[in-house]
Amino acid sequence: MTGVSVRDVPAQKFIEAYASFLKRQGKLEVPGYVEIVKTSAGNELPPQDAEGWFYMRAASIARHIYLRKEVGVGKLNKLYGGAINRGQRPSHHKDASGSVNRRALQALEKLGVLEAGLKGGRRISENGQRDLDRIAAQTLEEEEDDE
Repeated sequence: MTGVSVRDVPAQKFIEAYASFLKRQGKLEVPGYVEIVKTSAGNELPPQDAEGWFYMRAASIARHIYLRKEVGVGKLNKLYGGAINRGQRPSHHKDASGSVNRRALQALEKLGVLEAGLKGGRRISENGQRDLDRIAAQTLEEEEDDE
């Protein structure tokens, strides 16, 4: 199938497929604190999937940057943040952990999926775009076979 891009595949299916690819490949540098760290100051507990959540976050970041031109850590913090529970008072937005997003960006950059952008953020590299398109094509193929 030619001409398939990440935009042609449902987000959840693609992120799961790319996360499992990163996990199988075994080259993604996972920080040692993934079992105990909260992903946001607004969260009360760390993620339940202690082994796989970092791969999902890295895959989600790669997809997000693929769909946009350049993205920095601050934008990702805002994206992955959420409402903080303040009891009786109204909820407020709280940004996600910058350390988690920065480590995911650095790990993807070491793999060659991302590269430093011209304006300071990160952007998708040619090799990264090729990998993501290939996995999108495989995901779309599997989805069509299931129907």
